[in-house]
Amino acid sequence: MTGSPAGSAGAHATIATAFRFALRELRGGVRGFYVFIACIALGVAAISGVASISRGLTEGIAGEGRAILGGDLDFSLVQRQANADERAFLDGVGRVSVVATMRAMARVPSGDAQALVEVKAIDGAYPLFGDLKLTSGGDLHASLEAQGDVWGAAADPALLARLNVDVGDEITLGYARLRIADTIATEPDKLSGGVDFGPRLMVSRAAMDASRLIQPGTLVRWHHRVALNDVRSGPRGEADVKAVREEADKRFPDAGWRIRARDNAAPGLKRSIGQLTQFLTLVGLTALVVGGVGVANAVRAFLDTKRPVIATFKCVGAPGGFVFWLYLMQILMLAGGGIVIGLMLGALLPFAAGTFLAQVLPVGVIAGIYPGELALGLVYGVLTALAFALWPLGRAHDVPPTALFRDEIGSPSRLPRLRYVAATAVTVALLAGLAVVLAYDRRIAVIYVCAAAASFVLLFGVGRALMALARHLPRFRRGIGRRSGRAAALATEWRLALGNIYRPGALTPSVTLSLGLGLTLLVALTLIDGNLRRELTTRVADEAPSFFFLDIQNDQMSTFRQVVEANAPDAELVTAPMMRGRIVKVDGVPARDVVPTPEVAWALRGDRGITYSADLPENSELEAGSWWPENYSGEPLVSMESGIAKGLGLAIGDTVTVNVLGREIVARISNIRDVEWESLAMNFVLVFSPNTFAGAPHSNLATITWKSDVSTAREIDLLKTISNALPTVTGVRVKDAIQQVNDLVGQLAWAIRGASAITLIASVLVLAGALAAGHRNRIHDAVILKTLGATRARLIAAYVIEYALLGVATSIFAVFAGTVAAWYVITQIMHVGFMFQPMTALIAALIALALSVGFGLVGTWRVLGERPAPVLRNL
Repeated sequence: MTGSPAGSAGAHATIATAFRFALRELRGGVRGFYVFIACIALGVAAISGVASISRGLTEGIAGEGRAILGGDLDFSLVQRQANADERAFLDGVGRVSVVATMRAMARVPSGDAQALVEVKAIDGAYPLFGDLKLTSGGDLHASLEAQGDVWGAAADPALLARLNVDVGDEITLGYARLRIADTIATEPDKLSGGVDFGPRLMVSRAAMDASRLIQPGTLVRWHHRVALNDVRSGPRGEADVKAVREEADKRFPDAGWRIRARDNAAPGLKRSIGQLTQFLTLVGLTALVVGGVGVANAVRAFLDTKRPVIATFKCVGAPGGFVFWLYLMQILMLAGGGIVIGLMLGALLPFAAGTFLAQVLPVGVIAGIYPGELALGLVYGVLTALAFALWPLGRAHDVPPTALFRDEIGSPSRLPRLRYVAATAVTVALLAGLAVVLAYDRRIAVIYVCAAAASFVLLFGVGRALMALARHLPRFRRGIGRRSGRAAALATEWRLALGNIYRPGALTPSVTLSLGLGLTLLVALTLIDGNLRRELTTRVADEAPSFFFLDIQNDQMSTFRQVVEANAPDAELVTAPMMRGRIVKVDGVPARDVVPTPEVAWALRGDRGITYSADLPENSELEAGSWWPENYSGEPLVSMESGIAKGLGLAIGDTVTVNVLGREIVARISNIRDVEWESLAMNFVLVFSPNTFAGAPHSNLATITWKSDVSTAREIDLLKTISNALPTVTGVRVKDAIQQVNDLVGQLAWAIRGASAITLIASVLVLAGALAAGHRNRIHDAVILKTLGATRARLIAAYVIEYALLGVATSIFAVFAGTVAAWYVITQIMHVGFMFQPMTALIAALIALALSVGFGLVGTWRVLGERPAPVLRNL
């Protein structure tokens, strides 16, 4: 029993001694570790900074929850207002403001210009929280008052630009005449409405009634915002809000309203922030992992310079554990310096980003120091340093001094002891597990971890394969004497280049790893961006309808058809009844208790467009079941889109309960359809049998499609004619909507490229570090070759060939791996068509060549400038 305490004391003494020696050795500075520190700092800054900005945005939304939502609670209904009992309940718990929102067409009186607008009709209590500010500083409600038969309106400045009007000019909305009284400077509850397809136009409830836009079946959403009586702040206040919400659900289970509380005022934005944070965090982690290659290179080069010191320690009896702890402590201290720099930069990012984000987001970032988010960067930094340092450190544990000295001219790779292999594996597993557990979407995180691991393995294999290929390529030794002088020189340079690629201690694996990961990410993102743009601008634009028309009342259908036939006789007109419904039960289970797959969760979050049809819709194909017979009059039946059915776990014979106009309807699934959504043709997730909604009020949806190309002027003329003939009908030109989406994709692409540049920067740093790590061996080679008569030009040519071969091999892998990754994202996640783009491959190859040859030549020039005498004396 006495051996164990003695052994423990000896281990502690070894670690303590190693710590003292580590501090002494660090007095010599950090030369050779600049890339190491920069890589760690860059990755930690990216992760902690992104997490801090996300936290600041989330705190900003939470802090402004009442103003963003417009109340403590929001009860929203589609196509109807709260009935007398529901309104009495709301009035009993607090002050109520009712706001109506819908999309409509605003026009100039001449009818020469029109624009799709997001209409908001407010009552006298609006806003319950926050301040709506007009550009002139005037009073909102006074600005909306009528002057004779002309109503006041406040508009987004973008609407004035689209209609080419100014403040004081007159426009029309439906059948109402409006005067632009002022423009909107800030709108406190703008975020709560989700995505806008047009500029805001704010009017009074009376003006909305005068427009006659709201008819039975019109797609209008009524928001009943409630400021609770005597509500408290903090956790108790949240409990009060929750209690009212639960009471509303209990008393009105069939109301069909969507209830949101102030702690979830902008769920769409919060989801977007979470998804973007995950992506940027993974980009930062990629930079950190790429930097890990630099860590391994730096540690390996550092140990190479310390061979005499290690040999001395071994000769005087120091155990292998002492050597391991000595240099592990130094590595952790240096990594700590990089982590501190990264944390400082990450902590400053919310302050720096606040001003920029305030210009593009309607909610501010609450800048601050967030310890939890900074701790996340700290953990990632430490784990990355350990994951890439343990292996090379472990290899030095049991090597005798003679083998360490022989390493100067190269030695075969050795596996470290099992405990170091296990420690490395555990650290890598912790790093991967942390990325998955903390991810917004764990499925995406698992895919990322697997792809990163596969990329490492494949890139290592590429490096080894390139070394094997170089070893077996022809050397052109025969007949050199019969060759011309330049041919003989080229053959010699070729042999030197090939020898450098596969010799012991070659830089090939390090260069392919460091450059390959960054280029793979660049190729993948570029291909994803290019394919999305191609899908939007070519295939979708070619196949999509020219127009969508909404809110066509049943008594307007004949007029609408006549106008279309008279002005576009060569166009195809398709119409369908249109209602809004919300899925409230899935096969009898309340929707709030259903756990769908992530890609279909949106189907349960709000109301959906629904229709009924006697025939199978176009661009749909039955996947299971059968269509109902003509003149069917049995129980309500529904046809469901296959992806949604699969994500909700539904099959033929199961039931779906939807709430339409406050009435719950239970329908049995008769068939499941495969829908071609990419065409943007008219289609619905849920299509019911016609008897389901017999007699229910509804509007109609229509699409107009020209089979041949027509001019923009003709499209605009048709839209103008329909808007003038039917002022309450809303028209959407699909090309305009596609352009909006295309612009959004472009903005996201630039943001993603900017974030991904961090990984490419890390790759460049690691590449530079890898080349610097082989600097000492290159000097020996160059000096010996120059002594034997090699000229500077010949050595440079050999190095150019070497680095060019490495760059080409790396770019080939990057194009292949990036293409596979982009194909998976485009086809399996986004479900659109994929096309390889050769220009992307060419750009990747050029970047790889420029970086590998450029950095190689910079290092080579320094090598060739070394004087031979000092080197030869130490050989």
